Amino acid sequence: MKRFLKVLLIIVLVIVAAAAGLIAWLSIAEYKPENVEQLDFTTRDENAPALPQGESLTVLSWNIGYGGLGSNADFFMDGGENVKSSDRVRVESNLLNIRELLYGGNAPDLVLLQEVDTNSSRTYSIDQSACLAGANSAHALNYACPFVPFPLPPIGKVHSGLFTTTDYAIERAERISLPCPFSWPVSTANLKRCLLVSYLPIEGSDKQLVLVNLHLEAYDDGEGKIAQTRQLNEFIQSEYEKGNYVIAGGDFNQIFPGSLEVYPNTHPELWEPGVLTEDMLPEGWSYAYDLRVPSCRLLNQPYDPEDTENTQHYVIDGFILSPNVTPESVEILDEGFIASDHNPVLLRVTLN
Repeated sequence: MKRFLKVLLIIVLVIVAAAAGLIAWLSIAEYKPENVEQLDFTTRDENAPALPQGESLTVLSWNIGYGGLGSNADFFMDGGENVKSSDRVRVESNLLNIRELLYGGNAPDLVLLQEVDTNSSRTYSIDQSACLAGANSAHALNYACPFVPFPLPPIGKVHSGLFTTTDYAIERAERISLPCPFSWPVSTANLKRCLLVSYLPIEGSDKQLVLVNLHLEAYDDGEGKIAQTRQLNEFIQSEYEKGNYVIAGGDFNQIFPGSLEVYPNTHPELWEPGVLTEDMLPEGWSYAYDLRVPSCRLLNQPYDPEDTENTQHYVIDGFILSPNVTPESVEILDEGFIASDHNPVLLRVTLN
């Protein structure tokens, strides 16, 4: 018995030491971005034109689910079972589908993508930003960890973030940190949310289009989303007060007004989004969203549109527009969640 207890004690001490060593390593390696960072954006066309003034522009926002959350996928954080649901062939197929929508046919003028991996274990180290880039592009990390140790099997290395790309000129791009609701040691292997802000010159004008790409908190108690939304609103208002045009788009992880009536949340025990209301906006600002098609599905199981009892839909992707930006149309493109757990949202606007 004494020998058994001794062996058991040694095993426990080894496990504790390994866990402590892992936490120490992750603490040292933790991604700790500055509040504001200038980004080196990729330029493939030095002669890219400025935005035209007074003409319609199209903006597409899409959370691409790192090319790994297509119709075949479920995910453990949403009540599913899997950490990695797609093999390399499926990830590459998803990326081809995404690229075809971005550049085949009527390509949008401005593209805002979320969950774009550049070197992650879950997507076989594929640089998705290189696959999806237009003439000018910027990438802002919001998840950088050498080894995410949970769940089992662990997620592993993650290098992912927001990606903005366009064939128009970008004058500069910034990464602006958002409040993080997680404390140590959970924060060491968790997302560091941010805004990817691109400043685009406008032909014949000293104003700029401030294009804000965002992906707000998902798996928090709700306070993180609220704090991040508050900072977002303060930032976009400050840019509008400078005389600029502002379009903020992405995955809010909060339902837009009226969407709960169309897509009631029947699985709040699995995941429940926050709620956006009109009174959250600065005065004169507006939301742009579409309720005719869901923008997101719950990843509690592979996608089955016929299983209405267990398939949960949301509208959590859309835009916020400054008072000097006039929306002409907004449409969620029904891609059937083939390549991602989100559908893309296409906006057409005019800068007044």
